[in-house]
Amino acid sequence: MAGSYEVLRRAVLYIMNFHKFTVEVFVELRMSRKRGRYSMKTDTIAAIATAMTSSGIGIVRISGDEAVSITDRIFEMKNQKKLEDMPTHTIHYGHIHDGDEVIDEVMVLLMRGPKSYTREDTVEIDCHGGVYVMKRILETVIQYGARPAEPGEFTKRAFLNGRIDLSQAESVIDVINSKNEFALKSSLSQLSGSVSEKIKEIRGTVLHEIAFIESALDDPEHISLDGYPEKLSGIVSDVIKKIDKLLANSDNGKMLKEGISTVIVGKPNAGKSSLLNSLVGEEKAIVTDIAGTTRDVLEEQINLNGILLNIIDTAGIRDTEDVVEKIGVERAKKYLNNADLVIYVVDTSTALDENDHEIMELLKDRHAIVLLNKSDLSPVTTVEDIRKHLDKKMIAISAKEQTGMDDLEETIKEMFFSGEVTFNDEVYITNIRHKTSLQEALRSLHLVLQSIVDDMPEDFYSIDLMNAYEELGNIIGESVEDDLVNEIFSKFCMGK
Repeated sequence: MAGSYEVLRRAVLYIMNFHKFTVEVFVELRMSRKRGRYSMKTDTIAAIATAMTSSGIGIVRISGDEAVSITDRIFEMKNQKKLEDMPTHTIHYGHIHDGDEVIDEVMVLLMRGPKSYTREDTVEIDCHGGVYVMKRILETVIQYGARPAEPGEFTKRAFLNGRIDLSQAESVIDVINSKNEFALKSSLSQLSGSVSEKIKEIRGTVLHEIAFIESALDDPEHISLDGYPEKLSGIVSDVIKKIDKLLANSDNGKMLKEGISTVIVGKPNAGKSSLLNSLVGEEKAIVTDIAGTTRDVLEEQINLNGILLNIIDTAGIRDTEDVVEKIGVERAKKYLNNADLVIYVVDTSTALDENDHEIMELLKDRHAIVLLNKSDLSPVTTVEDIRKHLDKKMIAISAKEQTGMDDLEETIKEMFFSGEVTFNDEVYITNIRHKTSLQEALRSLHLVLQSIVDDMPEDFYSIDLMNAYEELGNIIGESVEDDLVNEIFSKFCMGK
């Protein structure tokens, strides 16, 4: 009898797992139909892959079924052999010809698909880096059968051919546009699949539960849902925690990638422009003893040991009858309200006045640092004077003597990155599109928990779980629309 029971138990488990497997396959097929909507031209494309400026070397990239045959029509090897007879991932010396005309002496790299960036046959012509010679070679390639590539089309083909997912494709342009060490490391981490792995892990968990619910609803005789809502609640709560962790780093990630929006404010002649010049390392702003010299905003981007600051120097905030200066003051207040960080410069050699009180009132709910400028002079305003009105981090500096800048840098690190940014195990969400999809997935998962609390039918769980699954799929390109794909790659540079 015991043996018969074990056989029956195994049979039930087999049926249960089979149902879950078939549902998982069905869901994946449903998503693959969306992936199959992506349109891709399969003709051969070409573009200049290096900057259009005079340099030591230039690269013309060709990808597609006819990449090798087109190259053979214009490329003459020194040994008179053909590129089509050469093994993949080899380099060959020769000349590019247009008929009888020799255009340039080159090295040609052959990479046959699928072991190439696009998973197509790819040829790269390494030529001399003159603008004219690169254009001549590209024109010749196009004349003999290729067409000009669209912006980002090589990476788009890599995505559509399954070599990389959409989050990895987006990280390619982030690597190119990286402006500091943190942004570069984060982009490289995403390119290697750090975001993809996290998203796929979470999606796998969600998909498993969708499959279980659908299997149970389809075959209630063999698969029971008794006690399942409580179990699902724990699983969904765990997934929510993982998404919350990703979202918690998203603001840091955005700042790592784009820089911290920083506004310098203060009353006239407090030393704002001198501070900007000190940070930039050159005379960008006009500095005079005349109050109201700065009447409009001045924007600069600086790198403080890996921390990118998008700095805006503003007009001194004060009551004024000057029409132009008044516009500058209003702009200063507007930028202050939208900034990630406000640096409030106080002239400690003068007493606080109504203009200082107005500024401090504006800063009470903002991320702000108070710089006690002109610390090289005898102080009239002290830390205690300011503390009566505003409780923010204060640093004594002298913009003129360039002292206190190290303390400012460390304070910014502490405020925004808890003192240090590490990339050992952390995954940073740096893309606003990814953040939005995570927020939508989170909303759907909270609806699942609410449905459990409200004792709703299991169908409701499945609907919201599927919504979360699809939103997460948007991040890696499993369920995005054709128009969005085109928009993403349109932002890429030509030749990538």
